[in-house]
Amino acid sequence: MRVTRVLDGVYQIKTPSPGDVSWQTNAYIVEGSDGHMLVDTGWDSQDALWALQEGSKGAGFKLRDINKVVITHIHPDHYGLASKVKQICGAEVAIHRVDADLISSRYRDFDDLLDRMEVLLRNNGVPEEELPQLKEASLWMQKYVTTESADVKLEDGDTVSNDSFKFEVIFTPGHSPGHVCLFERDRKFILTGDHVLYDTSPHVSVNPHSGDNPLSDYVSSLNKLARLKVHFVLPGHGPVFNALGLRIDEILQHHASRKNAIMNSLSNGLKTAYGVAQDIPWTAGGGSTAFRDLGVWDRRLAVTETLAHLRLLVEEDRVANVDMDGNSLYVAKD
Repeated sequence: MRVTRVLDGVYQIKTPSPGDVSWQTNAYIVEGSDGHMLVDTGWDSQDALWALQEGSKGAGFKLRDINKVVITHIHPDHYGLASKVKQICGAEVAIHRVDADLISSRYRDFDDLLDRMEVLLRNNGVPEEELPQLKEASLWMQKYVTTESADVKLEDGDTVSNDSFKFEVIFTPGHSPGHVCLFERDRKFILTGDHVLYDTSPHVSVNPHSGDNPLSDYVSSLNKLARLKVHFVLPGHGPVFNALGLRIDEILQHHASRKNAIMNSLSNGLKTAYGVAQDIPWTAGGGSTAFRDLGVWDRRLAVTETLAHLRLLVEEDRVANVDMDGNSLYVAKD
């Protein structure tokens, strides 16, 4: 079944990923008396577009009935198909201002982004022989994105409505610098994109677009959501769930455990982010995996995620950062 009615007037469509990517992305159609709203789109692929087409039919709509597309963040599995959907139905596309302003440098003119990523990886200990692969690890994704500029640039506290539902835009940077969640305060449900997932701790990393301390931003965003009264959480991947506060606590505990593992690694001496990433456990394919056994893309994620934790530990005054011999090194202060 391509579509599931998860709440009255709200339908979840699971869109497939291309190639060897195993996860599905949840798109949501929100029924409205003033036209229907689509939240996130999936990758720009024939299979994902067909899933949207058939899912819309299964919900009793036509794709052309959609007149508003809201993107939680501009990662390709959420944003990639926005241009095609707009072409089909003429819908306006709404994206938070921060992510909207990154579209060109991420997907159109990205040579500078690649150069900055190379510098970041080199400075944080990635060996020269690994740099070309890790630098270009995400280039394959460009094939599955057709860029579409935002018709509406969202800000924190904005309202997005189709008359039947009224969503408050909550700015939740971390997973991406312009990530948003959509909160229906009257009905007490929230669409969380990749900010809060049921069984996965969302990836938060330092990269040329992330800002200096994305994990600090992410934790602050989690704490903002923890204050809300929410009955149902509609995430960008995985099942709908409740108990938002409990899930937030679990994610925060995961990051606390990860920071403890990093502190244990630093007890053996000064290390780069790459060196720390080699010491701590990782999960891939549903099980624990050593850093050396990760694929190229996952190794880059591991290094940049480790760097995000190290930046937060510096902010917390548990770790110091020094530059030495062209490398950014970290030393424990505890």
